Amino acid sequence: VSHAIENEKEVHKTIKIYNVDRAVCGRIAGVIAKRYGDTGFAGQINITFTGSAGQSFACFLTPGMNIRLIGEANDYVGKGMAGGELVVTPVENPGFCPEDATIVGNTCLYGATGGQIFVRGKAGERFAVRNSLAQAVVEGTGDHCCEYMTGGCVVVLGK
Repeated sequence: VSHAIENEKEVHKTIKIYNVDRAVCGRIAGVIAKRYGDTGFAGQINITFTGSAGQSFACFLTPGMNIRLIGEANDYVGKGMAGGELVVTPVENPGFCPEDATIVGNTCLYGATGGQIFVRGKAGERFAVRNSLAQAVVEGTGDHCCEYMTGGCVVVLGK
């Protein structure tokens, strides 16, 4: 991944993730932002995670980061997201109806200023709180969705 960042190249990785792994992607986003600012990175970081992500999964994403999680995640998914794309889907044949199950936790997209998130399932409480520019599609949310939201667009397909 560091080679792709340094040379503005494209990279594809698949990585197993566990719920003790917190703030995953934050360090990568920080390196990109430090070197290229919020919008100057011309490469593409494509990472697919499989498993259960801990708190603050995919925090601070920047443009050029395409993150996919096959599994589920804890609270604060996409916190501070500034760009990029985030997709969260359950495993294949999960044994439950994805649109009826909570797949990401509470307070997702907290303070996001850009990017897109697509969730195949429901989110917990306070989805997109303080969102200012991110775009989101989710199949349902808990209470207080879009609380204090000042911009962006959120489409909730269910309850």
